[in-house]
Amino acid sequence: MSDQALLRVEHLRKFFPVRKGFFNKVTGHVRAVDDVSFEVRRGETFGLVGESGCGKTTVGRCLLRAIDPTSGEIHFGAAGGTVDLARLRERDLLPLRREMQMIFQDPYSSLNARMTVRDIVGEPLLLHGVRNRAEREARVADLLRRVGIRPEFMSRYPHAFSGGQRQRIGIARAMALNPSLVVCDESVSALDVSIQAQILNLLADLQADFGLTYVFIAHDLSVIEHICNRVAVMYVGKIVEVADAERLFSVPRHPYTEALLAAIPRRDPDQRGTGLLLSGEVADPASPPPGCYFHPRCGYATDLCRNLSPELRSLPGGRLVACHRSDELTLRGVL
Repeated sequence: MSDQALLRVEHLRKFFPVRKGFFNKVTGHVRAVDDVSFEVRRGETFGLVGESGCGKTTVGRCLLRAIDPTSGEIHFGAAGGTVDLARLRERDLLPLRREMQMIFQDPYSSLNARMTVRDIVGEPLLLHGVRNRAEREARVADLLRRVGIRPEFMSRYPHAFSGGQRQRIGIARAMALNPSLVVCDESVSALDVSIQAQILNLLADLQADFGLTYVFIAHDLSVIEHICNRVAVMYVGKIVEVADAERLFSVPRHPYTEALLAAIPRRDPDQRGTGLLLSGEVADPASPPPGCYFHPRCGYATDLCRNLSPELRSLPGGRLVACHRSDELTLRGVL
């Protein structure tokens, strides 16, 4: 790993078995994550974007070992040195849990309805050795202030709060142990647009205060543009492009990235209706097509694309692209 990297993922795969018949025999596998590699630098917000079902949430759960990867390496720059999370046993993972946290998508189901806010935010502290009740309450009160919740509300239950307030409570819980890496799994997609902006600004403020590194998973490119430094675009379990956010939005190099950018709603009425429309359906991850997985929907595909899978290769400026024709195509951005 480089000195700037907090996380380096190499050839990560997660396959789910497909079982059929009376004897529950494995007849195939769903390639949810298929040979994914990327690096996340310290203090940055790294975006994972793609259509629903592309595997981005599965990547986030593998990073935290919420689910075990099928193969690959996940090198994490922990306080005691770099470790491969993919190879650690559960008991060895426990001390690292305080350095990695997740903010979930649904603020209604991610909080225990039978626990007060005091217990929800204080539970990570209790599990990691803070036994003094007064000390825990003081920490919970400070965290609630930081996320915009009045500390005197800590004795209330989740049902007494709005969706945006619940998400703030979930953020406070994630911040309780001063983690270095936070995976935000569609953290604002279930909220109203006005509340989304407030939560995004809160995440940016907490990043500046705590020196956090975010892996931000989303399908809304307008959110990605607002908060991310670098972005990886996923399609059917594979990364097809990685670039700085500004360059990705202004000059895409993969046809799928161009199609995603064309789908962003325009504020200018004169620009509406000019988007690039994709034909066909998303490839089946249990039976992907030969060659480039995107070629059945790509208007630029050639025989090479239909027969040979492209490798993720480096371009000048640190950009990574998996497209045979990336050097010759001129694609449209939105900035």
